[in-house]
Amino acid sequence: MTPDTADRPQMSVEDFEELVRRAPRELRNRLEFLGGRLCIRHGPLDVDEFEELAAVAPETVRLEYINGKVKVKAMPDGTHTSIFMWLLRQCMQQRPDLDLAPERGVKAEAYRKGRARTDGFLAPVDHFTGHREWSNPDGALMAVEITSHDRDTDQRDRVDKPLGYAAADIPVYLLVDRDNNTVTVFSEPKDGRYQQSSSHPWGAAVAIPHPVGITLDTEKLKDYAD
Repeated sequence: MTPDTADRPQMSVEDFEELVRRAPRELRNRLEFLGGRLCIRHGPLDVDEFEELAAVAPETVRLEYINGKVKVKAMPDGTHTSIFMWLLRQCMQQRPDLDLAPERGVKAEAYRKGRARTDGFLAPVDHFTGHREWSNPDGALMAVEITSHDRDTDQRDRVDKPLGYAAADIPVYLLVDRDNNTVTVFSEPKDGRYQQSSSHPWGAAVAIPHPVGITLDTEKLKDYAD
């Protein structure tokens, strides 16, 4: 990760001000913007307070609730979108019985106390019909994250998300890592951790285990190297 990436703010001042304007009255004075980060005064929000805040956030602010902390997820750039579409095509070709839903909110972590925004969430066709903003993970097969070039990527996508998704018993977590040009597959969740993980360089054939059961041809990812 380059120095300018590491220093990139989570959000703009304008987005923060709009978030405060929209926030429930009882939460407005608890929101701060320090060092380019969204901070919460007077202790952490509980999950219900977070959902209230996330529901009114402007479209340019994507909020998550991970390890009891409010996080801002970077907006996807064009390359991020291209990688998602590459993955979508492969899933549709090999498993037309499944939907890869983009930008799907999921109740993660133990006791469904976390709120994560997946880049993709794989489940049977029509699984998400009738769901509101945050889906229960039951019945879903795979969570997908594609790293963005922001300073929270390392902790969020490589540390917090594997723990949160494993604790929610999501069978597979797929991480497309744009900093390392790798694809990492986490599987077999047990006791809040994935028992198996394997990383593969872009260009390799990557087998996604049961219950997904597809093999990704990652040669195309080389076109998206930064």
